[in-house]
Amino acid sequence: MRTRFGKFYAAATTGAALSIAAFGSHAGEASMNSKYVERVAPLVATNQNQWMENDLWQREALSSRDRSIVTLAALIARGQLDAMPEIVEKALASDVTPEEIAEIINHLAFYTGFANARAAIAAIGPVYEAHNIQAKQLPSDKLELLSYDKEAEQQRRTFVDKTYGEVSPGTVAYTTDALFMDLWLRPGLAPRDRSLATVSALVATGQVEQVNFHLNKAMDNGLTEPEAGEVITQIAFYSGWPKAFSALPVFKEIFAKRKE
Repeated sequence: MRTRFGKFYAAATTGAALSIAAFGSHAGEASMNSKYVERVAPLVATNQNQWMENDLWQREALSSRDRSIVTLAALIARGQLDAMPEIVEKALASDVTPEEIAEIINHLAFYTGFANARAAIAAIGPVYEAHNIQAKQLPSDKLELLSYDKEAEQQRRTFVDKTYGEVSPGTVAYTTDALFMDLWLRPGLAPRDRSLATVSALVATGQVEQVNFHLNKAMDNGLTEPEAGEVITQIAFYSGWPKAFSALPVFKEIFAKRKE
């Protein structure tokens, strides 16, 4: 029987909700406009407006919808709660649906930790209340899951089983049952967007050793090389230049190998 991951969304913990309440319903932008900006670091707001709002978000290499997904994934992965309401507003304005946001959070619960996902729910909750939004998300056993490449999945499973089965049989089993035979097959988020969120989270947290598999999967799912390169540019501003430059050689090698 499938585990009903949808129950995860029943409620955010009271503690997490209280911890985020102080940020306000539009904390990302509001904090930049607060009296503390001029007092503490006025140039931060100037740079954000000049380089991010008026430049980065206007670049054509990645749509505003994709930028919203990339940025939201990076914020969830790094637990950067204060900026989350602002980015969710951008996502909703860029035609990312509440159901897709719910899938991104659920997906990243497995890739960045359930505590990060619960914290994201608490941070996003006030935005949904302000817009009277209620996301609809069914457990997997109530859905018709997506089809998949059985041969490729068998190759993945065989490699992982042989390589790590004796090291951590539980991890290997859950990787197949919970992730690749359930999470990745949920229809609420397009495979390309699911891969985009995964790659973004990995780059944002510096886990470049996992990028090879997932970037190739993303490009197999339709992400183009220019779009993939722009993901790094977006993440440089939200997760820092060191994370971006750690990812560059990995992306470069993958691009080259796919052209061979």
